[in-house]
Amino acid sequence: MRASTLAGLLALTVSACGKPAGPDAYGNVEATEVVVSAQAAGQLTAFAPQEGQTIGAAAIVGAVDSSELALQRDQVAAQRATNASRVTEVARQVPVIEAQRAAAQAQREAAASQAAALASQLEIARRAYQRTQRLFAQQAATAQQLDQAERDVRTLEHQLKAQHEQIEAQARQVAAHTGQIAAVRAQQETAAQQVTVAAAQVGQVDERIRKTQIVNPSAGTVLVTYAREGEVVQPGQPLYKIADLSAVDVRAYITETQLALVRVGQQARVTIDAGNARQTLDGSVSWVATQAEFTPTPIQTREERADLVYAIKIRVANPNGLLKIGMPVDVTFGPAGPAK
Repeated sequence: MRASTLAGLLALTVSACGKPAGPDAYGNVEATEVVVSAQAAGQLTAFAPQEGQTIGAAAIVGAVDSSELALQRDQVAAQRATNASRVTEVARQVPVIEAQRAAAQAQREAAASQAAALASQLEIARRAYQRTQRLFAQQAATAQQLDQAERDVRTLEHQLKAQHEQIEAQARQVAAHTGQIAAVRAQQETAAQQVTVAAAQVGQVDERIRKTQIVNPSAGTVLVTYAREGEVVQPGQPLYKIADLSAVDVRAYITETQLALVRVGQQARVTIDAGNARQTLDGSVSWVATQAEFTPTPIQTREERADLVYAIKIRVANPNGLLKIGMPVDVTFGPAGPAK
């Protein structure tokens, strides 16, 4: 296995006709570019990014005018405060009405006790009236005594009837208080829901205000800007493009015969023209395509463009910024790692 790998590497570096060894592949420098867009509509009151500038992650680099949103938030916050006061005010009414209902219930119970006492008195008066009727029939009682006994019965009957009517009125009053409590609690629940809705609206406006700030999503170098301070932007409108150039990718293409000798994680060397000298940087293969494609148009001759090749990516550290996006490079592979 090692002999075949060595032979393959020799085939990559030494041509059959004995010419000087050349690169194993050719490629171009790429980077992961991020286009930062506006998240709110309005005028750019501040915009700091400049082409070539290095910006850290989460840095605030600009802002969209949020004065109208601030006024809207104040209005919604005031509405929330009003509804919260309404909840407190309504909540205070419940104990008052409950006390009134308790008083009415106590009066009803007292009236019921009094009615029971009147019923007992009426029963005694009726027996006394019946006894007086028998005595009157035996001429042992006078007509005046009989009339008095009858008046006592009639008086107690009227008093008992009035007492029952009072009990019914107090029962209706208790029911009315119960209904008032239910209505007040419904008002309290409605006001509480309005507080919740207003709080959600405040949160929505706060989120819209947050989006008026332009926050850089990741550390990198500004490649190009599309807007200027004072311009009016819309949500989704590109503002600038940024890329992390501290480590870049080289996209290169290899032939089918080279494919078996290239592994993810394999060492590779990238060579560029740096002034009058050649400079080499170390990297490693980070991706190998699983499908073949025709050689891209910018690569080599028309005849070679008809050949099927496989795309690969090589990750290269670029701390000094030597590698620029689009720069052509030569690629030479190191020893292949174990097959995965």
